[in-house]
Amino acid sequence: MTFSIHLEFGDDRWRKLRGLRSRLTTAAELALRRGKTHRGSGLTLLLTDDARLRALNRDFRGKDKPTNVLSFPAQENAERYLGDVAIAFGVAQREAKAGSKTLLAHATHLTVHGVLHLLGFDHVRPRDASAMEPLETRILAELGIADPYREAA
Repeated sequence: MTFSIHLEFGDDRWRKLRGLRSRLTTAAELALRRGKTHRGSGLTLLLTDDARLRALNRDFRGKDKPTNVLSFPAQENAERYLGDVAIAFGVAQREAKAGSKTLLAHATHLTVHGVLHLLGFDHVRPRDASAMEPLETRILAELGIADPYREAA
């Protein structure tokens, strides 16, 4: 299956990351393949700032604070469009630094995480997390990224 991954930049700081477009497109496609989607073929990655994620988080989740990533699954549609994933630059950058990761690696993780949410995966309940997190970890391993759920030694 061919996928259509559109990147939209709402914060130009994202553009300064070398290899970002290809890395996130590859991560999204791999998440779609490993998530075994048969219901959709397209999505948008919005790479934006903390203010935009804060507004989205407030308007759609009732939480008036920025967050790292949000997913917005689309309703069933003839175009087979899956939905949108939005990632905040500032939050992602701070998390990457706190976790001793590169911003590109963390943005890749957030992309995989967000795309899996579009496919219906969740992690709120332990039972759901036991399905989503190992899949997410396997996808990240294929991309050369360490398990984000493993406790630091």
